[in-house]
Formats: sequence, C-alpha cells, structure tokens
Amino acid sequence: MKSHRLRAYDRRLLKKKAGLIGVDEAGRGALAGPVVAAAVAARSEFYDSEWCKRNASSINDSKLLSLEQREDLYAKLRWLEREGRIYIGVGRGSVSEIEDHNILGATQIAMKRAVEETLEAGNISPHEPDPLFDQLSDEAQPETLSRWKILVDGKPMKNLGYPHQAVVKGDSTALCIAMASIIAKVTRDRIMMALDCEYPHYDLASSKGYATVLHRTAILDNGPTKIHRPLFLRKLLEEPSEECQEEFGF
Repeated sequence: MKSHRLRAYDRRLLKKKAGLIGVDEAGRGALAGPVVAAAVAARSEFYDSEWCKRNASSINDSKLLSLEQREDLYAKLRWLEREGRIYIGVGRGSVSEIEDHNILGATQIAMKRAVEETLEAGNISPHEPDPLFDQLSDEAQPETLSRWKILVDGKPMKNLGYPHQAVVKGDSTALCIAMASIIAKVTRDRIMMALDCEYPHYDLASSKGYATVLHRTAILDNGPTKIHRPLFLRKLLEEPSEECQEEFGF
C-alpha cells in the first residue's frame, strides 16, 4: 500500500539522525489570500511508535484526501503535538509579501517561519553548541539542528535559510512532508473560510481563493479586494480576453 511506503521512506533517511522535519505549503497558486507553510518535526522513535504503525497508512498528500479525512488527520496531528510526540510550526506569506517578493519568495518566507516555530517548539537549536559555554554553564544545551534532516516538498529553496533536501512530489513520498501538507492545507482553508465572512461575494468558502469560475467572475464584476494578489490578477484584469481564456480556463 502506497501510504505505508511514506513511513518506510522516512525511516530510510533516519540513519544517524535524531529525526526529520517535513515542510510543505498550501495556496501557492491561488488568486487571493496568503500562502501558508507548515513544518512537522518527528523524532526517530515516533516512526516506531504504535500510533505511527497504526495510522501512517491513512496519511497522504492532503490533495488526495477528502475534506473529512483532512480534518480528522489534522485533529490527530494536533493531539500528537499536545502530547509532545511531534512538533508543528506554521508560517504565512502575506499578500503584500507576495507582491514584494513574488510567490516563490513569499513561500520561502512562510516556510522559514514555519521551520523556526517548529525548532522553538522542539527546543532544537539551529546553531552548533559553544564548547566554551558548555564548560562554564551548568545548563543543558538544546539539541542541534545538525542532528535533524529537513525535507521540503518540490524543488530546493535557496533562501530557506536552513540546509535541506528537496523531494519532488514529497507530499506523497515522505510521511513528514505529508503531515505538513495536511497542517498547511487545513490551516489555509480555515483562513479562507474566515475571509469569506468578510468578503461574501467572492466564493472564498468554496474556491479557497483559487481561480474558480465563480471567483473569477466575482473579481471581474466587483473588482479585487485587499486580499487579492495583484501579481496574479494582471492577466485576468488587463490582458485580452483570449489570453485570459488560455491562462485561466474561461
């Protein structure tokens, strides 16, 4: 079964490592709302736990799961977080950051924030310990990031700020990335559901900010709002209709 292979993939990478940190994003291709990234850190012993053995087969790329499956797994992952079995971080790249840094830059900003939050939650230091400080201090030094491996879905992120391994189709290959995919997707969907209450005419609850027919039509009829991404709307609003049809599928 494919989902069992996600756990097996991660376990092969754990040699001489304390654990893995999976990173993924949601909302990169949307017309509205932030891009949201999540990072999930799991120690090596998590992969051998009874919970993981029983539940890993149900965890997969969030896009391949139903709404009910995603919500159920999201709740389970947050329970694991509360139990201290995994560590979760979430970061956002705002609409203004997408405009200033383009979507790739904003995605890297969101991912870096998610990783930093995860490191803090797991008391994992991004820096190697200072030998002199060790001699002078009785305080226990935090675990260092060098003992962990960061896996990022897709291509390498030059400006992530941390050494990492890129995994093509990582959300359906690595368990830690699949878990991050679920956290990012559910978090962003909830953000867009909340924004739908503020902007009820833009089909945000259904489209989640993506280029559905109803969403595109609402933008053309009512104009964009402050939560829409100017960079993503230029062809929709400015280009000839034939090119809009090619770009957005009218």
